[in-house]
Amino acid sequence: MRYEYPTPIRFSCERCALCCGDTDQKTRRILILESEADDISKRTQIDIEKFTENDDRCKPYSYQIKKTENRKCIFLRDKACSIYEFRPLICRFYPFRLDFKKDVYVFNYTNECPGIGKGKILKKDFFKKLFDNFTTTMI
Repeated sequence: MRYEYPTPIRFSCERCALCCGDTDQKTRRILILESEADDISKRTQIDIEKFTENDDRCKPYSYQIKKTENRKCIFLRDKACSIYEFRPLICRFYPFRLDFKKDVYVFNYTNECPGIGKGKILKKDFFKKLFDNFTTTMI
């Protein structure tokens, strides 16, 4: 499988947690696969129904993570992810996403993330790691 990625692109996570919840401009759906829900449930000892809502509008995802009253991911604690080591694929990718066009996967990104344009220029190995995560999880 082939993939393309943006060049040159700088990115450094600012630890702002913007990606972990809704803003006035955007409602986020933190989509997860059934296998990811199972893994989170096993590792946290929390029943899947307590942290997810069914959401099959965007296959292959089966669920979305519930949010708190302040519209943030229920696993967010003081701008830090409490399940960071086993966070869902969609979270590992942000601010990037992977689209499929014709016969190639294409990495795109959102400019809403304040970390875009900061830090070091990302090289092929960064995107290869993301793509390997994708192929291991999805295929």
